[in-house]
Amino acid sequence: FKNENNLFAVMLFETETDVSATVRGLQSIFQEQEMTENVHDSEGHGYLATFVGKNGRFAILRMHSHGLVTFDLQCLEGDDVVQVDNLLNALEKKLKALLDGNIQRIKRLPALIRGSDVDRYWPTADGRLMEYDIDEVVYEKDSAYQNIKILHSRQFGNMLILNGDVNLAESDLPYTQAIMGSGKEHYAGKEVLILGGGDGGILHEAVKLKPKMITMLVIDGCRKHMRKTCGNVLDNLKGDCYEILVQDCVPVLKKFAEQGRMFDYVINDLTAVPISTAPEEDSTWEFLRLILDLSIRVLRPGGKYFTQGNCVNLTDALSEYEKLLCRLSCKVDFSKEVVCVPSYMELWVFYTIWKK
Repeated sequence: FKNENNLFAVMLFETETDVSATVRGLQSIFQEQEMTENVHDSEGHGYLATFVGKNGRFAILRMHSHGLVTFDLQCLEGDDVVQVDNLLNALEKKLKALLDGNIQRIKRLPALIRGSDVDRYWPTADGRLMEYDIDEVVYEKDSAYQNIKILHSRQFGNMLILNGDVNLAESDLPYTQAIMGSGKEHYAGKEVLILGGGDGGILHEAVKLKPKMITMLVIDGCRKHMRKTCGNVLDNLKGDCYEILVQDCVPVLKKFAEQGRMFDYVINDLTAVPISTAPEEDSTWEFLRLILDLSIRVLRPGGKYFTQGNCVNLTDALSEYEKLLCRLSCKVDFSKEVVCVPSYMELWVFYTIWKK
């Protein structure tokens, strides 16, 4: 595909107006811009027209019968930004004059850029579109397990994105602190098990707290491009108080349970709670239950299990997860904390779970 940047300018008007009179009043603006009009049959739903300019501009003007007017303008990279602004300003000014104070609300949205070398748009967990200040693709590769991207944000530093989900940025120390208990725990002399956490942030912070031993189970790691998060702890698979096992956690957890190996803390950074409770997500929910059951089996009496939940707005999914905690093979209790994770740009729920 040819790389093209399409700029969208959208103006929303809420008013009751004579559609035909408004259209006639706007035609001179499009004629001045040498844009050819093509009217489409809207099947009784107001006025719908497209306009094509010689410079590659393409516009959609729609006037709904209930009074909403929308105008979308697409431009190619290299178009004269001043001319584009002048067109939008003239259109807005003309509409205000034509509608003579009948406009209830007007909104011009920022341009969306499509087809650029760097993808700056990523959805939040609850489906809202966020635009990041991303200026560089630092790394991209498909591992045996997932698609891995590391993008650079001017605000958040390097950002790890796994299978299209924002995972962690170098700015996101609050995430790491929350999934470790928010500074309320005493790790000194304790045995710790980390599940996942391939960005290295949890391990980096945990070794500072002088635990007896940390065992980390991971399938992919970000040793080179997330240095502000992981420091040098991923440079070697063994350190003074930690060992990294590059293995699937499920068989290892089963082996630990059979061997009677126990931990004071289990930190699960494998995956968030699924955003959906639909049947097609059953396998993910079953995976969560399996990890929970196995983790509780290797947790010492008085030990704690830490994990992320999901966006605070996903109340149904979080409620389902809390019901799941009541169906484990061992009775547990839990508490939760809500933390703002900078690069997520949303509030995130974290759980602390322990045996009753």
